[in-house]
Amino acid sequence: MKLIGIAASNRGVMEETIKKIEDQDIKFVLASFSDINGASRAKLVPSARLESVCKSGAGFAGFAVGDLGHGPHDPDLLCIPDLRSMTVLPWKKDIAWFAGTLTEDGSAWEHCSRTILLKVAEKAKKLGYVMKTGIEPEFFLLKQDGDGNLSPFDDLDKEQKPCYQQQALMRNIEFLSSLINNMNELGWGVTQADHEDANGQFEINFDFADAITSSDRLTFFKYMVRSMAEERGLISTFMPKPFSTLTGNGCHMHLSLWDEQEKRNLFEDQFDGKGFGLSDTAYHFIGGILYHAKALSAIVCPTVNSYKRLTAMDSMSGATWAPNIIGYGGNNRTQYIRIPDSGRIEFRAMDGTANPYLATAAILAAGLDGIENKIDPGEAFSGNLYRLQSIENELNRLPSSLKEAVEALEQDKVLISMLGEDFMNTFIARKKEEWAQYHSFVSNWEIEKYLKGY
Repeated sequence: MKLIGIAASNRGVMEETIKKIEDQDIKFVLASFSDINGASRAKLVPSARLESVCKSGAGFAGFAVGDLGHGPHDPDLLCIPDLRSMTVLPWKKDIAWFAGTLTEDGSAWEHCSRTILLKVAEKAKKLGYVMKTGIEPEFFLLKQDGDGNLSPFDDLDKEQKPCYQQQALMRNIEFLSSLINNMNELGWGVTQADHEDANGQFEINFDFADAITSSDRLTFFKYMVRSMAEERGLISTFMPKPFSTLTGNGCHMHLSLWDEQEKRNLFEDQFDGKGFGLSDTAYHFIGGILYHAKALSAIVCPTVNSYKRLTAMDSMSGATWAPNIIGYGGNNRTQYIRIPDSGRIEFRAMDGTANPYLATAAILAAGLDGIENKIDPGEAFSGNLYRLQSIENELNRLPSSLKEAVEALEQDKVLISMLGEDFMNTFIARKKEEWAQYHSFVSNWEIEKYLKGY
């Protein structure tokens, strides 16, 4: 697939973008892409050079970024901005951000996570499907003292069950309202914001869109939240479990499949015999996700810390709000896959350290496999799944560690093939290294527990 020049080939789109840049007096653009971990990398380009960058790409030494399939001897990787993703920084209005796709010698680069999502989305489209997603990112707003200790920015936010606490919400109104205004200025359609289950934790909900647009927006959202926090001398984090006793950060994904014209929701069926308002297509999609759940975990929960969120027994509030049983059901937040309404499902395992493009591609790939093979998801679960304990259910549990998840991914030929074997081999190798580094590191907890007592 040749990409050089594609971004600039549509003269109408290019001319419209240039006019926007001139009308809004934009001085610079960020040609940005995501590395293997989902972190944004970019070059700052004078806006007058945008058209040439779209034609020939902004050059990056791939080895300097790490894990992009390049050595120090390889030629530059070229980032081609996607003009449709143009996002003016609300807090710095003379700069525009563009999500980019990496190329080498004019061809799509298989180690680019946005390219991986584009390829899986293209396969889905050939089958007649367009996936739409709505993301619910959670984050902490923190401060750091002189000794480096982190705590919630709001000193009065100390309740045991602070979720939806109105006073805490209003004490943080300056940051939250500024963030919401920025998002609405970008046309994202914020629906609501709330104080979440942990002290210092918040969530912003905004309108759903096609999977690629939503992934671009989540990538920019994380950058925006961090930038706004830094401006105020604060720290924001999407880390899954930053505090031992508090609920962790999830990044729930609501999703559905639509027809090629994006006019008909293929997940919706008002005559569903199970009473959830879902079609057979939706149930097979769920079946695919459940079938690949353990392998998916390595991608949607990709860090050592992720499993301290997934496997936590309880938090100070009394619930972790993270799934641990592989199953699905109705409007029940202990589920792995929740059905909050007809025509859509909520995938609750993903956390904020997941690469948005790679995680979305993996979920879509698993669901498509479910549709292709008509995988039956089985019966829906009900009740409090946190209290469901049995030997049988041990087999239906999510992995308890990154090591276990990576081992499952290594055996999942479908996901490896769909996401690209060369890239997945690199991803798996890096995650094994991450586990080895963690396992060999002596923590303060170990010193305090074992240094004198044994």
